[in-house]
Amino acid sequence: MATDHDTVVHHGGCHCKRVRWRAESAPTVVAWGCNCSDCSMRMNTHFVVPFERFELLGDSQNFITTYTFGTHAAKHTFCKVCGITSFYTPRSNRGVAVTYRCVDPGTLSHVEVKHFDGVNWEESHDSEHG
Repeated sequence: MATDHDTVVHHGGCHCKRVRWRAESAPTVVAWGCNCSDCSMRMNTHFVVPFERFELLGDSQNFITTYTFGTHAAKHTFCKVCGITSFYTPRSNRGVAVTYRCVDPGTLSHVEVKHFDGVNWEESHDSEHG
C-alpha cells in the first residue's frame, strides 16, 4: 500500500486532449477549493506540485493561453480550444496547481478537499504558510 511519501506519475490534461501533462506527487493529495473570483466561477479544486515535478507534453504549449487579473501573480492557463484549466500557476508561485478532476483515472487513490479563502488571500496564505 502506498504512503504519503510514495510518489506516482499522474497524467492529465484538458477535455479535447490538446493540452497534456505529467505531474509527480503522492497518490493521496490535499486539494484546495478556492473562493476567489476566478476559482469560484470555474469551481477549480487543485493540488500543488513543485515546478520541477510538472512537465507539459508534446505540443501542448501551442494550445495554451493565459489570463491574469488583480496582482497578475497567478497565471490562469487554459486550453485555447476547449477552455479547460487543467493546471495553472497560483499566486503563491510555489509550484503548479493541478486541477485534480483533470488527472487521468488510476493514479489518485484519495483526494481530501479543503477550503482556501481566496477572497482574503493575504490573510489565508499567511495562516496556511506562516
